[in-house]
Amino acid sequence: MVRDDLYITVPSSFRCPISLEVMKSPVSLCTGVTYDRGSIKRWLDAGNNTCPATMQQLSTKELVPNHTLHRLIKIWSESVLNRPENHPPSPQSLSRDQAEQIILQLEIDLKMIHNTPFPRFHTIGHNLSTLISFVNEACDNRKVVMEAGGRVLPLLVSLVGKKQSLSDLCLLEKIVLFCNVILKNRVKIDSEGRDNAMFSGTEMWKYDFKTIILTCLKQGRLELRIAVVEFLELMSTHLGSQMQQSNFIPEHDEMYFELLRLIVSSNWSTDALDASLNLLSRMVVFKKNISKMVRVGGVKALTKALSEPELSPPLTEKVLKLLEIASSSREGRNEICGNELCVQAILKKVLKVSNAATELAVTLLWSLCCFSGENRVAAAVAESSGVAKILLLLQSNCSPCVRQMCGDLLKMFRCNSKSCCLSCYDTKTSHIMPF
Repeated sequence: MVRDDLYITVPSSFRCPISLEVMKSPVSLCTGVTYDRGSIKRWLDAGNNTCPATMQQLSTKELVPNHTLHRLIKIWSESVLNRPENHPPSPQSLSRDQAEQIILQLEIDLKMIHNTPFPRFHTIGHNLSTLISFVNEACDNRKVVMEAGGRVLPLLVSLVGKKQSLSDLCLLEKIVLFCNVILKNRVKIDSEGRDNAMFSGTEMWKYDFKTIILTCLKQGRLELRIAVVEFLELMSTHLGSQMQQSNFIPEHDEMYFELLRLIVSSNWSTDALDASLNLLSRMVVFKKNISKMVRVGGVKALTKALSEPELSPPLTEKVLKLLEIASSSREGRNEICGNELCVQAILKKVLKVSNAATELAVTLLWSLCCFSGENRVAAAVAESSGVAKILLLLQSNCSPCVRQMCGDLLKMFRCNSKSCCLSCYDTKTSHIMPF
């Protein structure tokens, strides 16, 4: 019901001449007067053939919707509802007891999903949003959620694979985010403290996770795509060998393409890069997967990331590590050696980012030039500032392993270079002048 102080501000043209209430469905008679549809129909159904406001005889009883007035009333109504005084005060933070009650209700709803034709998806989504906000308010709140996480997590993971949730990406995002909260805190999978007990059976794996995962990566907004990739990486960490046996992660070309697309299409979001690189590193442990990553453009995507000037040292190290893994396959070596930008990007990271990045870059160059005998890379490095950087690195406080690789690289450059200075260089020289 409208408050008194708001009621007197209602424009007179918005009120029905019969009921004096704000019109919900304004319609006009042939006389040009507008009424609320319900009120004028009752007047006409009573046998009246006149306009109530003017008492004119009606030539027709046709009711014409007044769309313009309807839109104006709608705009006015929304402006009234959006006034600060009409908004309820912000709810106070949940207490521990309230959070436990919400978790209990969530658990009940999740258990009933597979046994009811009308699952309470809306209620589940609302409770998940409430709990996510509750956890983010304070570190102590995590303990409340973690205590029940072992019971709720397997139910939520099963829901990810439920086909009915496929079309509701908003619900899926809430589910995945809440799963990540639990997994990041390394919760026990069941309340008795037996790790992975709930995931050891086959019940969870009967659902089609692959289809939903790819749908999220293809159609979801950036936040959902990042959350799904983090979810897969966290699940891999907790399940270990069970993850590979269950085929939970789609390991065909489409999956690698989406992970690489997340890297290059995220405007270099740190979260997106970190999530994608972590999962790719886990997936390419198996040699058959290295070729898949390379085949869908892995070297090109990693080169773009490595060439990004604002890339942080930890992310730079992860990109270099993936390139090193890619170079262990023939396809990867061919892609790197044929990509001049990739070789230049690797060289730029020597002595520029961190000791770990320098060691990875040198190892990658050594692997390509010395171990695999790729003269194309050696020639490209020798023609650029690579030789000077290797010489400077030998003068630095590098590890014995890096020093040995630098020496091997210089020997190869000397063999491939026509430079008198380089051809006369002896790797046993005690003092190096790279100028």
